[in-house]
Amino acid sequence: MGGEHLGPASYFWLLTEFMLKNLTIKKASELLAKKEISAVELAGQYFDLIADKNKDVFAYLEIFAQSAKEKAEKIDSLRAAGEKLPALAGIPLAVKDNILIAGQKSSSASKILENFTAPYDASVIARLKEAGVVFLGRTNMDEFAMGSSTENSAFGPTKNPYDFSRIPGGSSGGSAAAVAADMCVFALGSDTGGSIRQPASFCGVAGLKPTYGAVSRYGLMAMASSLDQIGPLAKTVEDAEIVFSAICGADKRDSTSVDYEYKKLEDFKLQGLKVGIVKEFLGAGLSGEVAESIRLLLKKLALAGAEITEVSLPHAQEALACYYVIMPCEVSANMARYDGIRYGLSKREKGGGMWDIYFKSRAQGLGDEVKRRIMLGTYALSAGYYEAYYLQAQKVRNLIKEDFKKAFAQADILLTPTAPTTAFKLGEKTSDPLTMYLEDVYTVPINLAGLPALSLPIGRDSLGLPIGLQLVAGHFQENKIMALGKAIERL
Repeated sequence: MGGEHLGPASYFWLLTEFMLKNLTIKKASELLAKKEISAVELAGQYFDLIADKNKDVFAYLEIFAQSAKEKAEKIDSLRAAGEKLPALAGIPLAVKDNILIAGQKSSSASKILENFTAPYDASVIARLKEAGVVFLGRTNMDEFAMGSSTENSAFGPTKNPYDFSRIPGGSSGGSAAAVAADMCVFALGSDTGGSIRQPASFCGVAGLKPTYGAVSRYGLMAMASSLDQIGPLAKTVEDAEIVFSAICGADKRDSTSVDYEYKKLEDFKLQGLKVGIVKEFLGAGLSGEVAESIRLLLKKLALAGAEITEVSLPHAQEALACYYVIMPCEVSANMARYDGIRYGLSKREKGGGMWDIYFKSRAQGLGDEVKRRIMLGTYALSAGYYEAYYLQAQKVRNLIKEDFKKAFAQADILLTPTAPTTAFKLGEKTSDPLTMYLEDVYTVPINLAGLPALSLPIGRDSLGLPIGLQLVAGHFQENKIMALGKAIERL
């Protein structure tokens, strides 16, 4: 270290950095089970690292130091008493700010909910509490999950841990950055049009968007109810698999959830696996370095025995336009509840009557991108335009679903880029919403079809920025993409 004297505090910091670097759920669980570290010590080391890094990355909006310590102490006591604990017991995680944790603030990165305290746990949170996890804090995001860069947060942007001048992706950018910067073992995010997978790609981590209905949405602040899904962001595909198996399944409080028990594939082989390449996703707009990384991977898969075949999604080019009709319509309906009266009391503005309070509260409490989507959706649902826009978009959505059915008749799994580029500069696309929307061109079709998709890192570009790959399978076939994802990590 250049001859500098390192005191005890410096040595501890180095130990923390070394120990937490790429620490997986499996490794952390082994350390805890062998009592090589306690849950209290592990959480404490993460809080030390967060204190050092968060000022630069700004992944966390708030940390839960006291409640985390209490939970960790309880886990240590149970372990000391000889209790058999789940694999996730004592594992520290971060939670996106639109997923409710009882007794904690949950703002969805919006001023209108700045002081809102969650009255109950989201179903995924209740399941993870039963599993014994330790909640470190809530992570930054695009306001109400509307964005692709985490620059729309009312509290400031998150930075990409690989380059602080670049965005981490969105809307789950805080969760992805926290995992990539070793500020938690894993995190929860939500995905409406790519909001788990795109930041996973930009931050070099694994991110799963489950099948629609595989994970309960109860306790997730709704953006677009027919598209939203909660999923994990993790260091490895195996970690994402562990978390998914803990949070999936039916929930009587969410009528769209399905009775689904995850079972991983034990006898998966690359030999003879039919991997479909979507020809529409490898054309104009795709970065040359991203395309080259995918080509190199395809060669490796072919050498390992996989059968590479080209498939077509002819209506994929309409997916983005379709999404930006359906999604704003659902946003318009879901955002009506944030009226400055029932929610957002800190932003209530005095006026001449109810409507005056309503208009002023929303004008000052909601950001520009949220207002833009509310207006787009309200317009598309208005008299005379409902049939022309919303109903037409739903017809296109059905065509996209049919395209995927035909593609899966030819291939077991589809392989695509996650995003057309690597992480772009902060502020580079904020003045042009259309260019920002194009960042989700490869992820949006999957949400429209309700399919599961996994993003995982497959390399770096010439600037050292992560490149992500997307794997897509049929409904409730998460085990297929998990198995292939793990095989690709080994390759």
